Amino acid sequence: MSKSEEEDIATSTSSQSLQVPGKETEASVFAKRKEKEMKKETRLGISAKKEEDFASWYSQACRFGELITLSDTKGLYILEPTATKIWNILRSYMDAELEKLGNVEEKKFPMLIKRDSLEKEKDHIEGFKPEVAWVTRAGEHDLPTPYALRPTSETIIYPYFRNRIRTHRDLPMKVNQWVNVVRWEVSDPIPLIRGREFDWQEGHSAFATKEEADEEVLEVLNVYSRVYEDLLAVPVIKGRKSEKEKFAGADYTTSVEAFVPATGRGVQAATSHCLGQNFAKMFEITFEDKEVRKDKKKSMVWQNSWGLSTRSIGVMVMTHGDDKGLVLPPKVARYQVVVIPVPFKGADTKRISRECQAVRASLQGAGVRAVVDERENYACGWKYADWEMKGVPLRIELGPRDLEKNQVRVARRDTGAKMDVLRVDLVERVKDLLEEIQRDLYAVAKRRLEESIQKVETWDEFKEALRGKKLVLAPWCDEVEVENGVKENTKGENEAGAKTLCTPFEQPELREDTLCFASGKPAKKWTYWGRSY
Repeated sequence: MSKSEEEDIATSTSSQSLQVPGKETEASVFAKRKEKEMKKETRLGISAKKEEDFASWYSQACRFGELITLSDTKGLYILEPTATKIWNILRSYMDAELEKLGNVEEKKFPMLIKRDSLEKEKDHIEGFKPEVAWVTRAGEHDLPTPYALRPTSETIIYPYFRNRIRTHRDLPMKVNQWVNVVRWEVSDPIPLIRGREFDWQEGHSAFATKEEADEEVLEVLNVYSRVYEDLLAVPVIKGRKSEKEKFAGADYTTSVEAFVPATGRGVQAATSHCLGQNFAKMFEITFEDKEVRKDKKKSMVWQNSWGLSTRSIGVMVMTHGDDKGLVLPPKVARYQVVVIPVPFKGADTKRISRECQAVRASLQGAGVRAVVDERENYACGWKYADWEMKGVPLRIELGPRDLEKNQVRVARRDTGAKMDVLRVDLVERVKDLLEEIQRDLYAVAKRRLEESIQKVETWDEFKEALRGKKLVLAPWCDEVEVENGVKENTKGENEAGAKTLCTPFEQPELREDTLCFASGKPAKKWTYWGRSY
């Protein structure tokens, strides 16, 4: 997002000077007149189209959908209750999944890291150096040594490991923390995708053997895959990062990758790293093995680190949102149902209000997160558009005619389909619809992902696919120089070049005569390429 776009959003937050059309199913002349009066004062909606101006659309969807508010500092965002609720649901899910892995203890480590600790692992600090924010003064005095605001916590957690691990009985050691980190991006920030401060889950583990570490890397990656696919209804690709793209200081990095068809860009959705013994050497993390060693030397541990951030919310918005705004999967929606009274002039508004509250109570009693919108001086059509923009999965309308028939009108956010449902059947029907919407959102996103993948074998095919905003699967010789060349040769005037996203675990057949699409050398693997966030 450019500076001008941020300024545009900031100036529009108070005026809401945008419009989206709303439609009433049961409104009187009085209600329509009130709606016209309301529109004179404040118009509601998103002005940009997702397929035409994605950057503006995404920024407006996040802001007007009430996920974030811009702060006074560029790149720092305030998480509003909807985003906070999504993150808390995701956290609860993750905590339950980590319980299944066994022996994962939740801890919370300090935010400040001494310079000498951060610089112990050369490759590690070089990878983060451009993003590290430093604290150099306290009050009126310079600090004797600068402290880094954590960009990640390997160098603050591993001295703790060194002090706590003594023998094989202390292993495996697994810790997880839910904290915020600071990475002072030099490029333009994007809300919930690339910010200068964000929340994340950060796990670290130590094992006696490489085999145990390798096993956990994939176990955690599978957890991340389930978070995206089961909770957020976002399909992802599991694979391994190239040597160039792996985490600084790791032996290897695995990731789940998402893709945004509207922009033709990939998103690194979560990562699980095998750190090998690199950090164990730097921080002297050793243990007495089970077997007595004649030389009495201790063994070094094998380590992993793994993380998932609030970027997951941004990926979800990019995947499901439409021109009206957010489309939230029911499992993570702050409100799964909004109940809206639809009064006629002269109708018993108090009775309608009571019945709406009764509907909400019955749904909440069944475990459905529901809210009643009884805001005054807002017409029904305005409310419909407002809640559509906020992405609530189901809308229930209740007016005098519905009371007569002992029913309600139910509208789906994802498809716009409407249906009349008897009150006696409402709770079960709503629960079924929420499950159906969750499945349908994933199915639609999965189909779009599959339609976006293009398999190529030549440089010309690759460039054509890239121009078509495709996720490109190509045979590669696995050489860094070739990877660098592809990035350089695909740069645009205002656009970064293409790079490797991941080498998928599920590999297509590689013939003996298959050549690298970029170098013409014998290919070693099939790899996903594309531009990315």
